[in-house]
Amino acid sequence: METVLITGGTGLIGKELTGQLKAKGYTVIHLSRTKKNNNSETLTYYWDYTKGLLDPEAIEKADYIIHLAGENVSSKRWTINRKKQLIDSRVKTCELLFEKIKEKNKTLKAFITASGTNFYGTITCDKIFTETDVPANDFLGETCQQWEAAADHFKNAGIRTVKIRTGVVLTKHGGALEKIALPVKLGVGAALGSGKQYMPWIHIDDLCGIYIKAIEDEKMQGAYNAVAPEHITNKEFGRTIADVLKKPFWLPAVPAFIITLALGKMGDIVLKGSRISSEKIKNAGYQFKFTSLKNALHNLLT
Repeated sequence: METVLITGGTGLIGKELTGQLKAKGYTVIHLSRTKKNNNSETLTYYWDYTKGLLDPEAIEKADYIIHLAGENVSSKRWTINRKKQLIDSRVKTCELLFEKIKEKNKTLKAFITASGTNFYGTITCDKIFTETDVPANDFLGETCQQWEAAADHFKNAGIRTVKIRTGVVLTKHGGALEKIALPVKLGVGAALGSGKQYMPWIHIDDLCGIYIKAIEDEKMQGAYNAVAPEHITNKEFGRTIADVLKKPFWLPAVPAFIITLALGKMGDIVLKGSRISSEKIKNAGYQFKFTSLKNALHNLLT
């Protein structure tokens, strides 16, 4: 069976995707900055983009590469150094992969990279963004633009290249949902800021399904938004969690200035958000398992 090399394979998405790919019969290998003795079920190879190191055997084995590596954008305040880490962990890793592909004169069947719906900007507006819209000029928009530009090295080399612009990923353990649901579980759930900002979301099973389709559908290339078809605001998101958990949701919204004081500019991630279209991936033939937030939350929280 074909081999899929995943960067960021031990992360929130990578772990689930690894399991689903293996269930379909694929061989999965990982790249990691931690040297391992490979007693685990997934063969892991060493790399370190800061030193230009990447075990050549990983490249030799790969039929497909899925590039998920990247520092968590919401784990630390955005200092100048942190911003550089966020960009380099996405862009320089991608560039290193391409450099090693060229060195080995390796023919890949496809290069598939993560990206983010923040490509369109951390804003709230009436527009529904599609893949044809231009990138924003704020920090996350520019980060996504550089991320995708690095992936274009593969496209320009004649390798089928797919970019998955991902919204808020909902999973059973960890990630955004755990943080959002916790105050609701404690009976102190509330909207953030105006509560009118949209939250483009996707269930982890659908995100993995889109990645698998990107491997198997040779017609897929370019950018695709990975978001559920339902448009929902921050306030509606919190209230739906409360309904599913049978908890109250009555407290006043948390003022935007408090979130900004706590998080700085990073607070825009939760205070702003617009609607993102899922029409392109649906037109490509992908059928969502979870089209409504309520169904997704019943699956994940109950």
